[in-house]
Amino acid sequence: MTMQNTPLILSRILGRGAKLDPNEEVVTLQANGTHRQTLKTTWDHANQLAGALQAHGIQIGDRVASFMWNNYRHLELYQGVPSMGAVLHTLNIRLAPMDLEYIINHANSRVIFADEDLLPLLEPLVGKIPSVELLIICRHGEGGESSFPNCIDYEDFIQGHSPVYDWPEIEETAPMGLCYTSGTTGKPKGVMYTHRSTYLHTMTQSMTDSMGLTALDSLCGIVPMFHAMGWGLPFSASMLGCKQVLPHKYMTADKLLQLMVDEEVTISAGVPTIWQGIRALLDADKNGKYDLSQLSRLTCGGSAPPVSMMRWYWEQYGVEMVQGWGMTETNPLGTLSRKVAKRSHLKLTEDQQFDNIAKAGLAMPGLEIEIFDENWNPLPHDGDSVGELLIRGPWIAAEYFNDPQPEKFHNGWLVTGDVAKIDAEEYLIIADRSKDLIKSGGEWISSVDLENHIVALDGVAQAAVVAQPHPKWDERPVALVILVEGSNVTPELILEHCAEVFAKWQLPDDVIFVKQIPMTSTGKIDKKTIRAQLEAEHYQLPDQRTA
Repeated sequence: MTMQNTPLILSRILGRGAKLDPNEEVVTLQANGTHRQTLKTTWDHANQLAGALQAHGIQIGDRVASFMWNNYRHLELYQGVPSMGAVLHTLNIRLAPMDLEYIINHANSRVIFADEDLLPLLEPLVGKIPSVELLIICRHGEGGESSFPNCIDYEDFIQGHSPVYDWPEIEETAPMGLCYTSGTTGKPKGVMYTHRSTYLHTMTQSMTDSMGLTALDSLCGIVPMFHAMGWGLPFSASMLGCKQVLPHKYMTADKLLQLMVDEEVTISAGVPTIWQGIRALLDADKNGKYDLSQLSRLTCGGSAPPVSMMRWYWEQYGVEMVQGWGMTETNPLGTLSRKVAKRSHLKLTEDQQFDNIAKAGLAMPGLEIEIFDENWNPLPHDGDSVGELLIRGPWIAAEYFNDPQPEKFHNGWLVTGDVAKIDAEEYLIIADRSKDLIKSGGEWISSVDLENHIVALDGVAQAAVVAQPHPKWDERPVALVILVEGSNVTPELILEHCAEVFAKWQLPDDVIFVKQIPMTSTGKIDKKTIRAQLEAEHYQLPDQRTA
């Protein structure tokens, strides 16, 4: 061996930012103003937290759950829990009590940290989660009590413990984080991240050709920290030492936009619906109230953002929207699409550059992606062949936590459940989730492509396209559409708009205007619920309705 074999563990990098730039800020939006503390204070608290957990009896590998918004205390858990060798188990606050009960018991979590305003959501679980010994309440001046038998306030819990903790030497393959899928099919499945996987993901995410996060940035992490570890951004930001801006529970477009302006945010991350809402506010801002001169890029994931929206941010504000694709199982970053991703792209027209941004992007260094046919034969990367998307690499799940699901893994690959193409430049193009593709007359129709085209029409705020059964064609597409207030868009106009780029047989059979579209707990369109609602309403396609 010619080189030192230093284990890739998070305690070696998460305190780096606090050491290099101790006075940089962590800013959290609160009911009255903002809470501000330095990176050094955050790291000191993470050390105290580790000491308190150790004194309680938490050992290496034990699960420590969080039921929290994006705020400074959650960040302290992100730093302290993995560094001490325990496993941070982030609980999705939008799940139903039945799912939360299953997840907590399946993970065997020993303590739960909860923001006080979320305590009512945990009340149905009292007496049903026997592994939980202690509930630690994080107070923000909002009030909230719990009937759990053993509770303590966060500040009281860490008080008196040293701001210096002797981080243990652990195996780099030891677990550090546990996230559960949203359970859109069957019970939620646990994905156990390791120190090695997250360390490598953190390094790769910070690369210039990736998200390009630097110590100079002011990062506003809008994507929930309970969703796929906040896309890994809290780890990258802690390592680099950039300013972190956290919205806590204040997730309305006006609050988020004002926070980004006030804190001179340079980069932010969220799902498409967030950026659609902020765009609507900016569109209505005729007096220049919002100064976004510091903002340079927005990262967008969870579902494909409409190209029209990405182009709007670039043309109106010079803000690059970076599309990412990934899953809970990919830790989560799999691919990214930048406006100019290769030197050769400098010669492309802007239209051609936006054609590339519309794709899910290029695989991150260290990852391999491939598409296969139904017999597991790899398909050509020609931009036309459509197959099952598989991925492998050092931060891709090899199995689910205590839950064998052999159909999700094949010869060392993760079977993603996405149907995709890969073009000659190695760009990934997601056609759809396999369960959301529409098969009509033996041909496939992409619900994602239809949705993005419909949303590009002025006056349309949001769209969801789902399959409905048809006796002759097997399935036909139906579009649910939310209009911008005051819009005069008609179903006929939407169909004419779609006919500009789609064949007649691909057009929706029906356009239904709605006030709301169901969303999953991770901010994606919930097509399973939409299909169930249409079935419950005995919906029929227009050509099946009796007079």
